[in-house]
Amino acid sequence: MMILAVDDDEVSLEILRHCLAEAGHEVRTASNGRQAMDILRENPCPIVITDWEMPEISGLELCRAIRAEQFPRYVYTIVLTIHARQEDRVAGLSAGADDYISKPFSPAELLMRVKVAQRVLALETRDLTIFALAKLAESRDPETGQHLERVRNYCRMLVECLGRDGPAEYRKGPSFAMMIYQTSPLHDIGKIGIPDTVLLKPASLSDAEFEIMKNHTTIGAAALSAALEKFPEAGFLRMAKDIALTHHERFDGTGYPQGLVGHNIPLSGRIVALADAYDAMTSRRVYKKEALGHEVAKGIILEESGSHFDPEIVAAFLNGEHNFLRIREQLGDHVTVTV
Repeated sequence: MMILAVDDDEVSLEILRHCLAEAGHEVRTASNGRQAMDILRENPCPIVITDWEMPEISGLELCRAIRAEQFPRYVYTIVLTIHARQEDRVAGLSAGADDYISKPFSPAELLMRVKVAQRVLALETRDLTIFALAKLAESRDPETGQHLERVRNYCRMLVECLGRDGPAEYRKGPSFAMMIYQTSPLHDIGKIGIPDTVLLKPASLSDAEFEIMKNHTTIGAAALSAALEKFPEAGFLRMAKDIALTHHERFDGTGYPQGLVGHNIPLSGRIVALADAYDAMTSRRVYKKEALGHEVAKGIILEESGSHFDPEIVAAFLNGEHNFLRIREQLGDHVTVTV
């Protein structure tokens, strides 16, 4: 990650630069606050580490200037200083600093504070990106709103069931469950590139139209890959890309777009495949006006265990089917779905 280090003492600045560079960060340096602002205006850095006492513009004045400037991304600031009194810390935070480290600093502590900054910035990038992209997809298809909410809840429930009863390699922690909850709404983001004549056709698609529709997987993956290149630290985009690309793959290798087989399909893609298919079956669509009942959908999922769906995820579905019904009831489309 790009970090701007600011200190008027050349020795201190070199120590700071070396410490950060050794940890794999790309480091820019400035000897005072005015120079730092010039650098930020030319090419904003997501993290600034600045000394307090500097000529021209002090560290606190730099924090205030950063907050007053309308940069395209949030700039996380860490103040380094010999001032260790409580009132000094309050003054630094009040000026807009996000964190505060006393000099002389421990390299281990500094790098840990940088990791905290990265987590905070990743949260901001993730939430804003997901919201913007999900709303974009929603604008193309007015039926997707509650569908996205249901699918994300189904996915999280499946991860929780796998965590309790699944094989060891399927047991993921709360962070995986939260990430799939947050990224699964992007599974059909590629539909922004599908013509309305195909996307909104009120009848079954022809073979040629279906081939066009299948492209939404690669279109979505390409869009998310481009975002990932721009924000390589945003790990959630990797899961979003995997989901967009692989949620129509089938466990037996007869799916699309790559014909992946079994565990070559990312776990996130296999989970969304079942959640998305269940919701499609139990919901009205522009191409079908009647929703299937839960038992009918459940029978289809059981029949296609090992062919369309991962058997372990089908087992998790069975273990949590009462939660599927609860989610369906809470987030339904005001239609009665029989059990």
